[in-house]
Amino acid sequence: MKIGELSRETGVAVRLLRYYEAQGLLTSHRSEGGHRHYDPEAPATVARIRTLLAAGLPTKVIRELMPCFVGNGTELQACVLDHLRTQYAELDSRIADLTRARTALGDILEASARALTHVQTGRHASQSRDRACAEQR
Repeated sequence: MKIGELSRETGVAVRLLRYYEAQGLLTSHRSEGGHRHYDPEAPATVARIRTLLAAGLPTKVIRELMPCFVGNGTELQACVLDHLRTQYAELDSRIADLTRARTALGDILEASARALTHVQTGRHASQSRDRACAEQR
């Protein structure tokens, strides 16, 4: 199967397929003319890669997991479950960090909006601050 055929069958751009290959996630064989040819199981491999990427796993981890699949699905051998649990915990930690950052940004936005609605007097000073702020952007 040529790269264009694999792209059409999987819905993954040729450029991404080349990236997967460069990352050691997908293998091909070269023809005498230098064209990539993929084995018949390449579409299943691409589906696995896409599933693991959607789960937030980096390509380095995916490369380590590729030999650990059971059958044709996305199930992995029991020996990698601890590794997956670690990745899961890291995702939880990043989500908590992002939630705190979102809350802090929301507080700043809310305080700024309140300050704008409370500034009814001193309109000229407010206008000069607005101009200075606009010039900085």
